[in-house]
Amino acid sequence: MAYWLIKSEPEAWSWDQQVKAGDKGTPWNGVRNHTAKLNLMKMKKGDRAFFYHSNVGKEIVGIAEVAKEHYPDPTAEAGDPWVVVDFKAVEPLKVPVTLGAVKGEAKLKEMALLKQSRLSVQPVTVDEWKIVSKLGEGK
Repeated sequence: MAYWLIKSEPEAWSWDQQVKAGDKGTPWNGVRNHTAKLNLMKMKKGDRAFFYHSNVGKEIVGIAEVAKEHYPDPTAEAGDPWVVVDFKAVEPLKVPVTLGAVKGEAKLKEMALLKQSRLSVQPVTVDEWKIVSKLGEGK
């Protein structure tokens, strides 16, 4: 299993909306960055992703799972190379993990969230996943 972080502005698509979408999941559309697209294309069904509220909140609020692997983005112009992956909500974090908390954890200093802060779809290492998950438990 691989781990990821996906970002959404809560006013555009929130964790609560993701939860309401149910087990079918929803397409993560509108990604228009080549590196983020390549990350979507690497995802496999069952991979897990932190759901991060960007812009407002700036915190990891839940865990989502890849429900369907990449396919053409229906919101893209005909012929454009963009893709989507369907995600379904798995569970909220007991305690949201703020950007400040990530910055404050020395073992996360190389995390893409800090190094590539504008990238909307990012890889997360196994060690980073464990540390953030523990922070999300309130420990």
